[in-house]
Amino acid sequence: MNQLDFKGRHAIVTGGATGLGYAIAQRLIASGGSVSLWDRDEAGAQKAATALGAKAQAVAVDVSQQGSVVQAVANTLSHAPQIHALINCAGITGPNTKVWDYPVEAWRQVMDVNLTGLFLCCREVLPHMRQHNAGRIVNIASVAGKEGNPNASAYSASKAAVIALTKSLGKELADTGIRVNCVTPAAVKTAIFDQMTPEHIAFMLSKIPMNRFGEPDEVAAMVAWLCTDECSFSTGAVFDLSGGRATY
Repeated sequence: MNQLDFKGRHAIVTGGATGLGYAIAQRLIASGGSVSLWDRDEAGAQKAATALGAKAQAVAVDVSQQGSVVQAVANTLSHAPQIHALINCAGITGPNTKVWDYPVEAWRQVMDVNLTGLFLCCREVLPHMRQHNAGRIVNIASVAGKEGNPNASAYSASKAAVIALTKSLGKELADTGIRVNCVTPAAVKTAIFDQMTPEHIAFMLSKIPMNRFGEPDEVAAMVAWLCTDECSFSTGAVFDLSGGRATY
């Protein structure tokens, strides 16, 4: 593992109880930092924080609800004097079905978590970062947001919107000490696969030239670098982790 410098810094990782969020939290702690694991699964977040040790805090939050996010920011700042990084990792896939059969409530749920939740987290954390004129925001998008996966319209649309929001916010903050970027992984085998059909999982694998799924640690390595001072001239940018799938 290459050494990255996140010493003495604190990060919020949404969806931090499992999967990519947990792997990112591990890497940031290994880089000398501490983390607040934001997750709607309070028991899961507490279990993860216990496993990660003294440098991890569990915070129960529903990112789709503004009041819950506001309270989570307050809880985090009662634990850490400054928020140096926000990693928006919380997300759901929604059902795998055609647009004309897509349940309206399921569509709204995907957008509420993947897009509105990310917006709310940025909105409520940024006043603190702007006060310090420092910070890093990393949004977890997806190669599906670039290409549009069939039978995953809500997920693809939400992740395309995350890319666009990242670009807008990066430009809005370009004259500050805050950097905003996103990563676009191809499929990474985590518990989120439990929300997908076997057919959809096979389709995703067939699109990856490396003929394998990504590993959480591979995503965590890129995200951790984006949280450091070494990421100084990239903002509003999109970093691929697609095993060769992405072509632009």
